[in-house]
Amino acid sequence: MRQLNGHDASFLYSDSAHANSNVTLIHIYDQSTAPGGKVRFKSILEHIGSRLHLAPVFRHKLLRLPFEIDYPYWVEDENFDLEYHVRHIALPKPGDWRQFCIQASRIHARPLDLGRPLWEIYVIEGLDAFLDLPAGSFALITKTHHAAIDIEHGSELTMLLHDTTHETPPAAPPEPWFPARAPGLLGLSVRGALRSLTSPLRMAGPLARAIRQMAPVAMSLASDALLHPQRMPPARFNAIVSPHRVFETRRFPLEEFREVRTLVPGASVNDVVLAVCGGALRRFLRSQEELPASSLAALAPISVRESGPAARTEFSWLRVMLGTDIDDPVERLRSIQQQTASSEAVTQAVGARELTDIGEHAPASTIALTSKLLSRAAFGTGQRAPLANCTITNVPGPAVPLYLIGARMTYFSAIMPIMDGMGLVIAVTSYDDKIIVSPTSCRELMPDPEAFAQCVRDSFQELLETARARQRPRRAPRTAPKTASASGKGSRTARAARTAATPATAGRADRRRSTAPPH
Repeated sequence: MRQLNGHDASFLYSDSAHANSNVTLIHIYDQSTAPGGKVRFKSILEHIGSRLHLAPVFRHKLLRLPFEIDYPYWVEDENFDLEYHVRHIALPKPGDWRQFCIQASRIHARPLDLGRPLWEIYVIEGLDAFLDLPAGSFALITKTHHAAIDIEHGSELTMLLHDTTHETPPAAPPEPWFPARAPGLLGLSVRGALRSLTSPLRMAGPLARAIRQMAPVAMSLASDALLHPQRMPPARFNAIVSPHRVFETRRFPLEEFREVRTLVPGASVNDVVLAVCGGALRRFLRSQEELPASSLAALAPISVRESGPAARTEFSWLRVMLGTDIDDPVERLRSIQQQTASSEAVTQAVGARELTDIGEHAPASTIALTSKLLSRAAFGTGQRAPLANCTITNVPGPAVPLYLIGARMTYFSAIMPIMDGMGLVIAVTSYDDKIIVSPTSCRELMPDPEAFAQCVRDSFQELLETARARQRPRRAPRTAPKTASASGKGSRTARAARTAATPATAGRADRRRSTAPPH
């Protein structure tokens, strides 16, 4: 038995009827590398069953106390049923990318049963019309509640289920498991009441939950005092979200992001990601005739390292102006680079702690609570001035190629939780030398996620073409031979004039497409 800490419990308390704290990881596999070129659902079920003992999250469920007098406990599920948690479905014909995104969004939006272990895995077949992905691919969608994710090991569940080689040994027989009986609620409630009475600090949790429900004005003032924000112009994503989710994605070669960062000295790949997202928001909102005159802002998690021999890496938040008011993409990137490199911005975000690489992966499990606080602060009093317009976060991904029963993983991305007032979260994952940009929103705020994903691609392509145009050597204008006749000289001079006056355009070879599965 293990008790949740305040941070993990906060994700449970932030759930509502139309916004839950599910985190969904999407994995797609090429089964041609598996033994026999085929992976069957029965084999996947046996494989997962053989690894249940490696993580308590698989078999532990919540035990909540009456009136939330104390934080919940993790206890073993005496009625654990593996086949309830691992499910098998297939897309109908034609099995294209758009169908897959819709199905994944629906799975993500459905709340988990809080009376069972807080995870589900869906094996999805019928992916028959995915371009740029191998024929016969299948997907594994892993949905977990934020409260069940280790804050420092967001991708632990993914790593437990996979191997680093396609030569996977046969699944071992499941280890004997005898669940312990859950303790009585009465004893735990008395213990929780005594702890609350003897520790005023522990009373802050229940009191804060009551304040959030009864006095949103006080919550707004407290958040403002803590964050000292500059008010942002509202966008369509700073609104009440519906229960329906939408998800899209675009994949880009990592090497191309490295090309783009050379446009601005000192820019990092992470700066380019933020600039691409800023350009996408500018394009999308302008197409909707909703682009505000001032820049929108995003919350971006950064990793910080405390000094001293026992230093540990923690995470904080940096608010970045995305330059949606800047038309020039290079100037937008320069503005973002100056913000992330600014000592003033770093001091505001992390105090006196040492800043590590801003592009490092930060765990996604810090998003839900912050989004909840921001949405309450921005909208609890009926204000229309949000503290940020969206969240852009790196989701920890595998650093090496992974295999599931011999099938090589070819794609990895994430669908993130959104909250009232923060209806857009853009997850950025990296795998197989590619960067994957995946927006999550709700159907009412983003009716056409494909259009937004196309804006992401166009924003990146604009930066890439600019970087390559600067790298290409300039052609010297051709001059006519001195011995040419008058008529010939005039003709060649005219051709040279036209060559010099015509701006160079990117050839088809330079206009590389995103490697995202087309729709």
